[in-house]
Amino acid sequence: MPAHNPFKAALAARRKQIGFWLSMADPYLAEVSATAGFDWLLVDSEHAPNDLRSILAQLQAVAAYPGEPVVRPANGDPALLKRLLDIGARNLLVPMVDTAEQARALVAAVRYPPHGIRGVGSAVGRASRWSARTDYLDISDDEICLLVQAETATALDNLEAISDVEGVDGVFIGPADLAASMGHRGKPTHPEVQQAIDGAIRKIVAAGKAAGTLTSDPALARHYLELGCTFVATGVDILMFAHAARKLARDFSDVRATDQ
Repeated sequence: MPAHNPFKAALAARRKQIGFWLSMADPYLAEVSATAGFDWLLVDSEHAPNDLRSILAQLQAVAAYPGEPVVRPANGDPALLKRLLDIGARNLLVPMVDTAEQARALVAAVRYPPHGIRGVGSAVGRASRWSARTDYLDISDDEICLLVQAETATALDNLEAISDVEGVDGVFIGPADLAASMGHRGKPTHPEVQQAIDGAIRKIVAAGKAAGTLTSDPALARHYLELGCTFVATGVDILMFAHAARKLARDFSDVRATDQ
């Protein structure tokens, strides 16, 4: 069968993709989120307590739904990326990419020889449906969607070169780390950070690559989309739960106070 990745195709066609961040590290809640109708779901293992098996469970849980899972590994280690690809993660968002050289190394890591260095073991992997996809080795390089995170001042200085790397499908701006790198730790909405993000989005789009980012502020998300962002995550599962649970407790604080 021909290579097909609807998320990658949507990014190439510049169709807006609205996403949702999965940090709960739980397949049951990942499936609940998949029923919401988001275009993509980010399974995070950089800052969430996920390992290979919990990521696999979440990929399996959301497989029946239209939203495409995107996996963020803890880092760009080729051995780790190989394992994620073998369990069927065809969309990767790799953090902390500061240079074009790093981006090129990631491209090589997700491609089979002679175009890359990915080890060949798909025959026993979920990615090939355990060899049921007999042409997997021929189509996998085209099917994989590689997204890199530019989230430091250094990365922004190298943004045009990173965006020009063949095989990088999109560049994601990480607001929290960028803010820290710029001396505004914990303040991603600081005017200087926001100005930098806006400029970065314009550069990525001008380079012909898909631009992406994350924000829980609906107005800011719409602003980024209007600037030309193609894939924007609009919320984080664990924070939505935390905020709702705390609000519910506050709503009944008066009742608890009368019993004291």
